[in-house]
Amino acid sequence: MALSVADVDYLREADLTELTDKAQLTKKSALADAQLAHQLHGDFGRAALELIAARASEKIPSTWFGDSDSVQQATPAPVVAERARRLQGLRVHDVTCSIGAEGAAHQGEWIGSDLDPARLAMAQLNLPGRLLLRADALRPVSRDTVVVADPARRSGGRRIKDTIPPLPDLMAAWAGHEMAIKCAPGIDYSEFDGLVSVSSVAGSVKETCLYTAGFSSGERREAVIHHAEGIDRVTDLEPDDVEVAKPGRFIIDPDGAIVRAGLVRQFAHREGLWMLDERIAHLTGDRIPQGYSGFEVIEQVGVKQLKQALAALDAASVEILVRGVDVDPDALRQKLKLRGSRPLAVVITRIGRSATAMVCNPRQWAEGPLE
Repeated sequence: MALSVADVDYLREADLTELTDKAQLTKKSALADAQLAHQLHGDFGRAALELIAARASEKIPSTWFGDSDSVQQATPAPVVAERARRLQGLRVHDVTCSIGAEGAAHQGEWIGSDLDPARLAMAQLNLPGRLLLRADALRPVSRDTVVVADPARRSGGRRIKDTIPPLPDLMAAWAGHEMAIKCAPGIDYSEFDGLVSVSSVAGSVKETCLYTAGFSSGERREAVIHHAEGIDRVTDLEPDDVEVAKPGRFIIDPDGAIVRAGLVRQFAHREGLWMLDERIAHLTGDRIPQGYSGFEVIEQVGVKQLKQALAALDAASVEILVRGVDVDPDALRQKLKLRGSRPLAVVITRIGRSATAMVCNPRQWAEGPLE
């Protein structure tokens, strides 16, 4: 549900303490929560529930104003913080500022604008003292700024023109400005002439940001990986010569940001790993890189022999990873009918023309500070 301007006007003065304390915010409690909200806040009960649910998500500060739509679309805090670091010292105009997450992280001069009056009203409450304007992203209202934009994604669209507004129109409107354009992780960036930065947080790819050429030091693609231990970065300036050879002690499934950015070979070279097949992203080696996870190989079998091999190893459950082979992990897990007592993992991949399965010990992490 999206909040309206009238909702925001009410909520800014409302005391939500009792509703926050008593609402359980579960599917089972939905009816009771709605009745309580109406009892306490009348016609604004639904809006009050929307706000406390947004705050309970922990995706925004507990005192901020937001709704489910704006919170779902908000960029994760580590990615926002890294972008703010990159834009430090620059005058920034966020032309699709929504409720203000980017502005909260940017310490320098920052302007926010949005067409949605309710989002703008929430941003004004979240960022008191900041300059906020109601403006169309395609109608420039600032000069000498770096433009940050987060155009909406069309359902199923992967091309840079499949956004609202289309990226080519956005870039034409702000010609002469450096830009940072936030896009869906799976966007086809092959036609973009600038720096492509793919970010992940805790193993989940969150964003592909397209930076215009002024932000590049020669690199065209980078992966920014946010771990608990810190931030790792892989770029296409690093060497990409790696061997293709038999499995080592561990199988390493590279972070999704590395795969999306097309930097698997660079990561492998840096970490002393090698490839099982030059077309498949699974890597192998005798150690797991710090901050990443891998699977210690027990044995390599054909896919048809997998059920027998797992039964012999007393497998009770398996994490299944698949690349380059048409196998549905959930359907395979049901067919395996495991009845043992030992958790294991299976990496199914293509080596040459053949599908193969590596039966492994459970996923393990190489913890410690990133080098």
